[in-house]
Amino acid sequence: MALGLIGKKVGMTQLFDENGFVIPVTVIQAGPCLVVQRKTSSITDRVKRVKMKNGGTIEVKVKKADGYDAVKLGFEDRVKNVSRPDAGQYSEGVSAKAHLKEFRISSEEQIEVGSTLTVELFTKGDIVDIQGTTKGRGFAGVVKRHNFAGGPETHGSHFGRAPGSIGQCAWPAKVFKGKKMPGRCGADNVTVQNLKIVAVDQDKNLLLVKGSVPGSRNGILYINKSVKKRKDA
Repeated sequence: MALGLIGKKVGMTQLFDENGFVIPVTVIQAGPCLVVQRKTSSITDRVKRVKMKNGGTIEVKVKKADGYDAVKLGFEDRVKNVSRPDAGQYSEGVSAKAHLKEFRISSEEQIEVGSTLTVELFTKGDIVDIQGTTKGRGFAGVVKRHNFAGGPETHGSHFGRAPGSIGQCAWPAKVFKGKKMPGRCGADNVTVQNLKIVAVDQDKNLLLVKGSVPGSRNGILYINKSVKKRKDA
């Protein structure tokens, strides 16, 4: 996974291209994201805080390697207090953030803790993959959840929006796992691939992406460079 950004869905609008065609776009506030932690595959000197029996703490130098290269980005300031386990994710002098996401990078990339990443990572025409959480629909029937057609609703039919038969007779005398049934719908982690960036507003940290992305307004999104770019994209 290449370096990306954490963003927030603002809404949808439309633009006109140079030929006068309408392009539906999603407006995303991408960043600014703060680098709160750096992980490395090489062995480096770290400072570990050890708690003493008298309640105090001491700092001990240890050699440690994470086994891979990555940076952890933070987006939006955190309002509530930070618990001790959460505080361990932040390097010294870095403020707590509401949303965190780890992005894998190569060992050659020089990204320091405390630096800020903005939409300058992307340019117009880039192809990206966007990950988000879809809208939650609650408990839904098979017509809404699985796009079943349903049955006739005239001439006294009692079929309507019912799922119909779900099993067999004497054999196997059970309902197979994975059968499409009514249940919880939505609120799933979904990635939409090969979306094209139509415009970039660096002053307001906005990305305009062609098409729709998962989630509702103000939903948190993770934007990455596409890993399976289409030839016609």
